[in-house]
Amino acid sequence: MEAYAQETIIPTGVLDTAERAAFIMRTYIHLFGAILLFAAIEVMLFRTGLAAPMAEAMLGVNWLLVLGGFMVVSWFASRAAHRAESKASQYAALIGFVIAEAIIFVPLLFIAAYYAGPGVINSAAWVTLLGFSGLTAVVFFTRKDFSFLGGMLRWAFVMALVMIVAGVLFNFELGTFFSVGMIALAGGAILYDTSNILLHYPEDRYVGAALELFASVALMFWYVLRLFIGRR
Repeated sequence: MEAYAQETIIPTGVLDTAERAAFIMRTYIHLFGAILLFAAIEVMLFRTGLAAPMAEAMLGVNWLLVLGGFMVVSWFASRAAHRAESKASQYAALIGFVIAEAIIFVPLLFIAAYYAGPGVINSAAWVTLLGFSGLTAVVFFTRKDFSFLGGMLRWAFVMALVMIVAGVLFNFELGTFFSVGMIALAGGAILYDTSNILLHYPEDRYVGAALELFASVALMFWYVLRLFIGRR
């Protein structure tokens, strides 16, 4: 999640109103498409019965390893969003990341669907949507540049990985406060990503922008869902 500073490509912050609006529209259309693809994959996995053996296999290892895998995949997605220049590579990164996220989400969704009680997934989805909408509105209405959050977000991300590794090595649980902290981290990432979309992204990187925003939304949904499950 780094602000763009490429001199040869026009950033969105200096585009005229119509061009910036077109960039933003393309970004959020691709974000919506990524969410629909994610949901379609999950529905397919659960309806075909593939979700159960996948969840059992992934739950057979230390759960913190799954959390760590989720964090690492999110990091790689963020890097891919910045490095991919051609449209083909941007789409490949977006689709590949959505598929990877759908697979990693299987055990958490399986627990939520069959052990946490009815309505948990829908409740977590609505909370995530409200949080995302509120944070997006803050950026759009204030027009504030949140690029200063970049360093703090990277530091928090590393510390979260350190805690996950420590949990694996020393066999302790990361409970409610960790989930709340990660939701706050995801919220900061959404502010940062949205600000970059308005001000710093190169005008031809709307697919990469959607990828990065999807990674932040998925991070928030993961920990909101984990928090809901922990309360049952």
